[in-house]
Amino acid sequence: MAAADFDRAVIVVPAHNEAPALPDCLTAIAAAAERADIPVTVVVVLDSCDDGSNALAERFGSDVHFLEIDAHNVGKARAAGFSFAREQGLSGPNMWYATTDADSRVDPNWLVRQLSAHADMILGVVRITNWRQIPVKAVRRYLRAYHSKIQPGRVTHDHVHGANMGFAADAYWHVGGFDALTSDEDVDLVHRFEVVGFRIRRDTRLSVATSARQIGRAPAGFAAHLRGMLGDPQRDSA
Repeated sequence: MAAADFDRAVIVVPAHNEAPALPDCLTAIAAAAERADIPVTVVVVLDSCDDGSNALAERFGSDVHFLEIDAHNVGKARAAGFSFAREQGLSGPNMWYATTDADSRVDPNWLVRQLSAHADMILGVVRITNWRQIPVKAVRRYLRAYHSKIQPGRVTHDHVHGANMGFAADAYWHVGGFDALTSDEDVDLVHRFEVVGFRIRRDTRLSVATSARQIGRAPAGFAAHLRGMLGDPQRDSA
């Protein structure tokens, strides 16, 4: 599909006690939505939050919906956001869905690039912009491992990040949407797109800034992967 085939978009952001990060995340999404020049609805799914995240609803407009659930499950949180959108009538062949994370900041061209992907799904990459308190040797080890999955001289890659993905709404519902997985709900969704034979584009130029946190919502998510890649900071600081 071309960008002109989509006349509306929904962006879902799962969050668990991330009140300090959410304002920057939503401000970046608003900038990306403005460039897209189509109506964009944002659904923030507050999963088991007790940090006052719901008070942020007063700071954002009517196109940002705050949905509260108690699941402690990132797969359920993403799924709940898109289910809420469908209940509001936001589905169909001209609808584009995207998702990112509360500790991430999308680029201004993020949504425009997704809409022009000519694919049923697009997968981007992440970059960490703040490595404070992480030993240099550990950072280099992580970057080597991450870039090893980016094919030299090409704009494709082998990463899957819930913080940076989008898909046609009809295709999403066709495969059943996000499953209730505590980790790898994004990998599972991509696999089901692949099984059906949907067109998937992997784009290294679709990048999202994310945090270097090593404790995250998903037990085996990006934070855990990062923790494993960085290894023992005491060893690297010796």
